[in-house]
Amino acid sequence: MTKMLIYASVISLVGSCAHKRHTEKIQDIKDSIVFEDVNQVLKYSKSITSEELSNHLYTFSSDEFQGRKTGEVGHNKASKFIKDYYINQQIPSPLGVEKYYQHIPKSFFSNDIKSSQNIISFIEGSTYPDEVIIISAHSDHEGYSDTEVYNGADDNASGTVAILEIAQAFKLAKEQGHGPKRSIVFIHFTGEELNLTGSRYYVKHPIFPLTKTIANLNIDMIGRVDNAHLDNPNYIYLIGSDRLSTKLHYISEKANREFTNLELDYKLNSENDVNSYYSRSDHYNFASKGVPVIFYFNGEHDDYHKPTDTPEKINFPLLEKRTKLIFSTAWYLVNSDEPIIADKLQ
Repeated sequence: MTKMLIYASVISLVGSCAHKRHTEKIQDIKDSIVFEDVNQVLKYSKSITSEELSNHLYTFSSDEFQGRKTGEVGHNKASKFIKDYYINQQIPSPLGVEKYYQHIPKSFFSNDIKSSQNIISFIEGSTYPDEVIIISAHSDHEGYSDTEVYNGADDNASGTVAILEIAQAFKLAKEQGHGPKRSIVFIHFTGEELNLTGSRYYVKHPIFPLTKTIANLNIDMIGRVDNAHLDNPNYIYLIGSDRLSTKLHYISEKANREFTNLELDYKLNSENDVNSYYSRSDHYNFASKGVPVIFYFNGEHDDYHKPTDTPEKINFPLLEKRTKLIFSTAWYLVNSDEPIIADKLQ
């Protein structure tokens, strides 16, 4: 055998061994993901209902809130609606009783905006209270014109009301003795439509250290079906789940198999995605700081950023199912004794 053939054989053997080790590592990760409290996840996910999602969304995307443009009167009313919900549910704010607002000064905005606010609530963990996961959605939209209101039912009333339902499900679990081991932070970001301003501000001024932030699950448009899935609406796009943490990706897949059986579509997760969705919603500011993320998204549709994005077009049973996927994924993240890590940064 020539030296060249020997060298090629050695390289092939090394590559084969490395592939085997990687495959075994992935299988070990998959095997380690076990929902030991399936019945509890099912029990509390039942509190997430199409009816309640619909009631919240019809209010939040109504003309009363004038399209929720950042810094405007309508968005401030919408912020108060969210704050009042948490007060009524007795879900506290980490900023102090009934405060809830993380105020963002005028100097942080590039537009002519006096001020705006993120809305933050949380449920404290019992075992690892200093470790948190953040579930987020933006509350702002496009405002109104002389003749029409941009109601933003899908963008992003759908994500907003999903968080409200997830928060009350975790609150109910805690009341009944099944509270999370880690703390859960619910953030409604302002200014997403203005270069992700609210989340940019938060990562510069975090309420909880980013080094203790285990993951960000970000929800932006999950109430509709895009043109690519008209024949198969039982789907959700996941973006970023495998970018920073191997385990987060497989936790998400296991949660889906156990509880929702949606088609998890990853084609918008490609690093070559021409639309660059990975960098276009609030999760990106967490990912840029090394926090593992999942971005939940239904894709764009013909009513995107138009006055025709209205509540009667929302698929509420599908919104419920997608919300339950996020809830079950969050349940594992806050209750597993072993936190996920951003192993792909190492």
